[in-house]
Amino acid sequence: MPKTGSNRFDYRAEAGQTQVNRLIATVERLEAEFQHRENAEREWATERGLLRAMIDQVPDYLFAKDLECRFLVVNKAVADIHGRARLQDMIGKTDFELHTPELAAQFYEIEQTVIQSGRPMIDMEEMVLDSTGAKRWLSTSKVPLRNDHNEIIGLVGISRDVTARRQADLVREEQALVLEMIAMNAPLGEVLDRLVRLMEAQLDGVFGSILLLDEDGVHLRHGAAPSLPADYSKAIDGVAIGPDVGSCGTAVYRRQAVVVADIASDPLWKNYSELAALHGLRSCWSTPILSHHGDVLGTFAMYSREVREPKSAETHLTELTTRIAAIAIERKRAEDQIIFLAHHDTLTGLPNRSLLKDRLTQAMLQTQRHNPWVSVVFVDLDNFKTVNDSLGHTAGDALLKIVANRMVDCVKATDTVMRLGGDEFVILLVDQPESPDAISATLNRIRAAIAEPVPFEGQVFHVTCSMGVATFPNDGSDAETLLMNADAAMYKAKEAGRDGFQFYTAEMNTKVHERLALQEAMRHGIAHCEFYLLYQPQVDLQTGRIFAVEALVRWKHPTQGVISPVHFIPLAEETGLIVPLGDWVLNEACRQNKAWQDAGLSPVNVSVNVSGRQFHEKNWICRVTRALRESGMEARYLELELTESLLMRNVDQAIATMKELQALGVHFAIDDFGTGYSSLSALKNLPVARLKIDQSFIRNLARDENDRGIAAAVISLGQRLNMRVIAEGVETDEQFAFLHDNHCDEIQGYHFSRPIKSKAIEDLLRSQTAMP
Repeated sequence: MPKTGSNRFDYRAEAGQTQVNRLIATVERLEAEFQHRENAEREWATERGLLRAMIDQVPDYLFAKDLECRFLVVNKAVADIHGRARLQDMIGKTDFELHTPELAAQFYEIEQTVIQSGRPMIDMEEMVLDSTGAKRWLSTSKVPLRNDHNEIIGLVGISRDVTARRQADLVREEQALVLEMIAMNAPLGEVLDRLVRLMEAQLDGVFGSILLLDEDGVHLRHGAAPSLPADYSKAIDGVAIGPDVGSCGTAVYRRQAVVVADIASDPLWKNYSELAALHGLRSCWSTPILSHHGDVLGTFAMYSREVREPKSAETHLTELTTRIAAIAIERKRAEDQIIFLAHHDTLTGLPNRSLLKDRLTQAMLQTQRHNPWVSVVFVDLDNFKTVNDSLGHTAGDALLKIVANRMVDCVKATDTVMRLGGDEFVILLVDQPESPDAISATLNRIRAAIAEPVPFEGQVFHVTCSMGVATFPNDGSDAETLLMNADAAMYKAKEAGRDGFQFYTAEMNTKVHERLALQEAMRHGIAHCEFYLLYQPQVDLQTGRIFAVEALVRWKHPTQGVISPVHFIPLAEETGLIVPLGDWVLNEACRQNKAWQDAGLSPVNVSVNVSGRQFHEKNWICRVTRALRESGMEARYLELELTESLLMRNVDQAIATMKELQALGVHFAIDDFGTGYSSLSALKNLPVARLKIDQSFIRNLARDENDRGIAAAVISLGQRLNMRVIAEGVETDEQFAFLHDNHCDEIQGYHFSRPIKSKAIEDLLRSQTAMP
């Protein structure tokens, strides 16, 4: 019994100890698991902290949203752009609580499409307003957010601020459009207005203004100020330049930038501060616009309603704006000068030959309606060569100007005095009574005025004149006949002893006979092969290969030798011989090009100039097709060069003619682009494959910033209109480098080759064929 009891006791003790041990083991295991969980939670908390720190350091905008497009997670950048100090303030919100209803609806539609379709949206540009109200452009990607079961539970997004890039792109695009407007001969006011708006679009709270230096050189005139108060712009229009004339007048006076941070207190604005205050303008920074020669063209000014100085971005835009404004203003001045020079004599300022027929034709139309006489008076100074030989050309020029002014003083304001060149003038007398005596009285006044003594550098000399008169309608029914007959009458006056005038009679046709003789010589030359062609290669600027040649006509007269086209082409145009001469050039160019092809040379285009008289011939299309048919050359190897002025005479007719030939395969190029006065809105409708930059813009590329800007703009413009752009007159390495750097397509000029004979072209093409 005791033993048994002892055994039981031992057994119970042993069982109890086992339970204790199990309990201890369980406690230890639980403690270990608890410790592991604590460690895991600490590690997870550390990882979450690192993850939060990482995404908050990322400058891009990171976020996650649930299926209803509520924010679940955002980084600091997202909170900052929405003006939230704490991240928690963003959680649970939707875009409808942060943006305008229109913008929020747009975001919601896009995000629901991503969630429902499961397809990501990558690099979409979005515009938002930040907490300050400023525009921000974001490049955003949004992808579906999935759980462990691949179920879509929301979306994840990342956005990058591309505002700076977007603004730079917009500036470049707008700059190209402004240059395009310049190249398209848009009105200067429209160009400057667009330019100022470009600047204002990049800045907040800044208003731009461009003032142009007046012709008198002492006043500033309104150029563009689209956002300034109209009353203010009107008030400063015509302000004089000076040492204390606000920012603009002073900038021109000093020829340097003037920054006025506080208009109210700056002494430069003492006479204008009240005007500025009336319109809420507090600061003004003005920079003179200078030409490439350094001449002042005007000013560009920025106004602000705050007292401050310009920021670096504003200074940069000022430099950009003034450069482009200078190009636009210089281009407009150059165009005005070209137009003036095209219609006026540079020495006397009188209208020239180009205006003569137009004004005479208009006067004749008025005569037909109201029945007054119109008289054409040819005036030639007697023995003018003696003045030049004895006193020099300076004295001769002075005499011409004095004589021109005296003739103007002798006629009515409705009459016109024109200089043809040298010592030849034409006077157009309108609204004349049907009386030779009245005309004679006017001519006697002119003769007496011209005969008055002319002082020059201490000497006095005299000059007389011979005048011939033809009157409409008695002496001719068209302008050409009247001019011809007045000229004939003038020669009759010289034969009669000079210092007088003669009215036209039928026997005064000496000049007509001379003209007919020269016409006959040209006609004989065409029939007897006195004319020949040279060819100038046209080269692809990228490959350096000849792709075309331009046919250029020359005349080898049997007694006078080679006559320059400068001398015989105008005569051919005036007399109509340009039509048969042009036909010969076209036929010969096609024949020669086909001969090169038949000789096994690589095909090239041949380019032929077309005159206005040719192009407007009723059977012009038949003439072209006959030349192609007789030569056997395919139409696609023929290019016809037409001038801007030719095309603008009748745009609709030009388009119809060109399209009919284009249907055959013929190509067209606009020759001498930039020298005419066409609108590109009309030219862009023409079926033109090539734009030819006139050599006047190429000649000074190395030293003329304006010409460089125009050339670059024309290249860009032509290529925008799907035209190839070729520059003619390329002679120097500098010109070549500029055109290459600005991606011009093709060149033509002495830099590659002068006009050469057909055999030399054949050699060039053969050597090119041999090249790899």
